[in-house]
Amino acid sequence: MNALVPPARHEIRAQHTDTTVTVYQAYQPAIGLPAARDGRFPAAWKRDRMTWIKPSFLWMMYRCGWGTKEGQETVLAVEITREGFAWALERAELSHYVRGVHPDRATWQRGLRRSPTRVQWDPERDLDLNPLPYRSLQLGLSGEAARRYADEWLVSVTDVTPLAREIHALVRAGEPDRASALLPVEEPLTDLGVPVPAGR
Repeated sequence: MNALVPPARHEIRAQHTDTTVTVYQAYQPAIGLPAARDGRFPAAWKRDRMTWIKPSFLWMMYRCGWGTKEGQETVLAVEITREGFAWALERAELSHYVRGVHPDRATWQRGLRRSPTRVQWDPERDLDLNPLPYRSLQLGLSGEAARRYADEWLVSVTDVTPLAREIHALVRAGEPDRASALLPVEEPLTDLGVPVPAGR
């Protein structure tokens, strides 16, 4: 990403290849460790619950406190198919009503009930986990989307908790350049071929 050009306010940035997109989640070790070991979620992972995936590593660090929050001690990098990611976006509704995006609140609510996926835009974070003036995507998966995520889209599951701790230690030691050098490279995803709901 060109540091001289500020990112668009609503832009999906992720580590990706021609065929995959990497997203992040954090779980208790009883779920996260077997998932990383086996490359799939264990039976304790509930397919009937909404699960949120985050393409931004630093937003995940903000959410899980660098893997220190209770129940979020194991940070996973989950590589999924681009087709699956696009499928989820194509069927997504914004998680909140936005005047000017939706004709009215009732229309938004009807779309929300029909949609298996939710889009939420939250401020991206810097290395100190302070908010930045542009947004990062969160994608909520429920019902069919959650089942497809767990059973069809997974390519690999990697425990990146050691990486999170190493970066956090460098930040705390006042070495931001070394910390930045370890961050996953996240580039804009501009060729998914599907519209993405934009929020505030």
